[in-house]
Amino acid sequence: MLKIEAVFLDRDGTIGGDDTVHYPGDFNLFPFSYELIGKLKENGIKVFSFTNQPGISQGKAAVADFIEELTEFGFDDIFICPHNHDEDCRCRKPKTGMLLNGANKHKLELRNCVVIGDRWSDILAASKVDCKKILVKTGAGEAALSEHYHKIRDIEIEYIAEDLVDAVNWILYRQF
Repeated sequence: MLKIEAVFLDRDGTIGGDDTVHYPGDFNLFPFSYELIGKLKENGIKVFSFTNQPGISQGKAAVADFIEELTEFGFDDIFICPHNHDEDCRCRKPKTGMLLNGANKHKLELRNCVVIGDRWSDILAASKVDCKKILVKTGAGEAALSEHYHKIRDIEIEYIAEDLVDAVNWILYRQF
């Protein structure tokens, strides 16, 4: 059985909120998310946030505000892409910069890591670096399975979860 080293969690739509961006102070964590982050950590799995936040480059929020909020949620580390959609950065999902930075910083084998997200871009980024992929149906998850499905149809998604509770339970009790 594969030992999971880390889980990379998307923010908006995955651990709270919905399919839109809510800035720190207006973001509502799902009631079970804090506990689930702790449950993964109790099982020896590092838990990282990885999130696209273009509002930072647009001056709508500050990196420090996101870091403060996500640290309070219990993440071991935080990876944020602050760039706008049209900037050619290497970190904005579906590119892999945040995942590669996390692997390098924490000495991880990405094939032993899981990405949990609600968007096609989360799944595509995970696929490019051979992470295990879990798509949650919360947030934009249903849209990823319908109008954006053509972007991920050739990717083997290890699990499609109803929500983060289902995803974490699958990780802890799965057979890889």
